[in-house]
Amino acid sequence: MATTSANPDFFKTKVLGHPSGLFVLFFTEMWERFSFYGMRVLLVNFLTMAIVGVDMPGWGWSSENAGALFGTYAGLLYLTPILGGMIADRYIGYRWAIVIGAAIMTLGHAAMAVETEFMLYLGLGLLVIGTGFFKPNMTSIISQMYKDLPEKKDGAYTIFYMGVNAGAFFGMMLCGYLAEKIGWSWGFGLAGIFMLLGTLQFWMAKPLFGTIGDVPDKAKKDAEIDATEKRNPFTAIDKILIVITSLIGVLYIFNDPLSKIGKINILPQEFLVSKETLTGPLVVIIIGLVLFLFLAISRIVRYERVVRDRMFAFIVFAFFTVFFWLSFEQAATSLVIFARDFTDRALDGNSLVIFNIVNTLLTVIPLAIITWVLVLLFKQTRSQILRSNITLFICFGLMWGIVIWMLYREFTSTASEVTVSWFSILNSFFIIVFASLYTRWWDSKYNPSAAVKYGLGLIIMGLGYAVLAYGASVIPQGAVAGTVRVSMIWLILAYLFHTLGELCLAPVGLSYVSKLVPPRMIAFMFGMWYLGIAIGNKLAASVGGMIDDVVRDYDMTTFFLIFTLVPIVAGSCIMLLNPVLKKLMHGVK
Repeated sequence: MATTSANPDFFKTKVLGHPSGLFVLFFTEMWERFSFYGMRVLLVNFLTMAIVGVDMPGWGWSSENAGALFGTYAGLLYLTPILGGMIADRYIGYRWAIVIGAAIMTLGHAAMAVETEFMLYLGLGLLVIGTGFFKPNMTSIISQMYKDLPEKKDGAYTIFYMGVNAGAFFGMMLCGYLAEKIGWSWGFGLAGIFMLLGTLQFWMAKPLFGTIGDVPDKAKKDAEIDATEKRNPFTAIDKILIVITSLIGVLYIFNDPLSKIGKINILPQEFLVSKETLTGPLVVIIIGLVLFLFLAISRIVRYERVVRDRMFAFIVFAFFTVFFWLSFEQAATSLVIFARDFTDRALDGNSLVIFNIVNTLLTVIPLAIITWVLVLLFKQTRSQILRSNITLFICFGLMWGIVIWMLYREFTSTASEVTVSWFSILNSFFIIVFASLYTRWWDSKYNPSAAVKYGLGLIIMGLGYAVLAYGASVIPQGAVAGTVRVSMIWLILAYLFHTLGELCLAPVGLSYVSKLVPPRMIAFMFGMWYLGIAIGNKLAASVGGMIDDVVRDYDMTTFFLIFTLVPIVAGSCIMLLNPVLKKLMHGVK
């Protein structure tokens, strides 16, 4: 198949069978994920860490307040990309959007390293805005690169996904280690340094891309959309409902932390019903969700039957996505607190030696493989993007230096403690280990339907929390942090189950946007998908912030049983809906 890339030489320089430009995107995404997850794994730990009596004092916030702030931050991260993608698509192009977003995120990380309350809020705000520009446009460039080579697109996204997990793995490990062993500012600051260097290497690689990622020709883009899809324009009522529901959502997501942390209420505490029945903000957001569903359904029913049925099937998947992220995203809140306060992380003697050997293999082998990829990229592109390659070598030199220092420090210690953030790297590690096995499963004759994959993902997720509930059964009601600790094996097993569940569900959802949704509705339905993830993240942080209250009034097992039962029930329900969903999908697999 002929290639009509904007740059005729783009596919002549290859690394591992793919264009060199893909690996520039690989490293750009890797550094962005390094900084994102490096900060994410620290935030709740830093906010809730005691002010006195610990080696690295935090701010001593309650878990409820920390969860409220993190939930709003995480929710906005999945809403701003909708706007950022539209701006890039219509006005500035994908490449400029990535550079602008990365630069804004760099400033956000720098602000958080200052460790004052104002700079914390400013930093989080900048990270949200920057992510809005960055997040949707990396994959857009890949899509544009491979538009004439669809048979190689799956392999390209697999490579790109490895960059995502490599960045998350090393970001959580190194930022977490520096923050917990040296100081919080070191962890927050390291995230910003790699974000800055990642931005520079992407910008300096511009000659490799030609006009790929430039502002698209609107007339040409409209011509590619089937004429039948133009018969369903947004009506005046549609536009009014979009404005109203967006305003309600923004007010609610900001009201939660403002009311809990600052005692500022931007939504009424009582509205339509007594606050003993439902609080005012909950009533308002329920009204907003009902209006949004009316908007979505009223648009969908205007399509012909097959298209309409497929979009209804997609809405069902988006709905059940909420329950998955509600449980999965406890990794950023309650599981951080559980690892810190109720998990035995002390090491000495043989246990320290064994852990150090395992940790060395976990760290050095992946880093060596990725460094080898960098060398291959350099050999192919040194004459075209020498400055970009030099910047990448600086990044890797810095990372190797930190890794060697970390390992030397641990091997020369007679006693140590596993960092809280170390457990979070297990998700990325297990993804790298098991992703290829799942790919073979999906390619075999035993490939289950989408609804069954969703159900398996939710149920396996619930089993992970069942393991934690059992392991935490020795923690009594009202246990004070640090008084009772359980083996770290329970947390390791939980992350294993969570990752196995994620691999069943997470890659499936987005692929069904293009399969089930007509071109004219893709942006709108992407919005619904991200809305589901945003709601799940917000609920996860809010419920996760209740861990202290639940342990005080009940016990830790009860808390984890919530996240055992909810996903298992949700998974069972969507598997029962499998025959209905198959009919609605009209042959889409």
